[in-house]
Amino acid sequence: MAKTRLQEKYLSEVVKGLVDKFQYKNVNEIPKVEKVIINMGVGEAVANAKALETAVSELVTIAGQKPVITKAKKSIAAFKLRAGMPIGAKVTLRGDRMYYFLDKLMNVALPRVRDFRGVSATSFDGRGNYALGLKEQLIFPEIEYDKVDKVHGMDIIIVTTAKTDEEARELLRLMGMPFAA
Repeated sequence: MAKTRLQEKYLSEVVKGLVDKFQYKNVNEIPKVEKVIINMGVGEAVANAKALETAVSELVTIAGQKPVITKAKKSIAAFKLRAGMPIGAKVTLRGDRMYYFLDKLMNVALPRVRDFRGVSATSFDGRGNYALGLKEQLIFPEIEYDKVDKVHGMDIIIVTTAKTDEEARELLRLMGMPFAA
């Protein structure tokens, strides 16, 4: 099976750069991206069930994979929310789809953000995983601007096998993540 463009870059450039910087002795120590989780919370789904359907269809278009509908864990009276009500969608990407999505995110979608100066280099969790929040789904080229009725934000979590934030930051930087200076 043919490798994606980002996989080729990882194997040819990123691995070499990581070994040069961190002096790994074993090939299994070299960090890699394990999975990408895209989460979209749709709070208005409490009052309008159609809002969740449109969010799910947009997430399918962006990720290329059908998302799982997430349900509320607790009841919150102030928001008229009951436990078990559908309030969001999430999708976990692995393998080729993950690499295609990351390539599209780093090279096409993020540069389309207004006044883009790079993503935060401090959004790591201490275990080598990176979290990124997007305010609108319109930055992805597959989304047709005319057909969007409401702008939805999304969270993107990039899970790596890196042990430290420094290793994960270097991995993503070498892969092409546009970190702010």
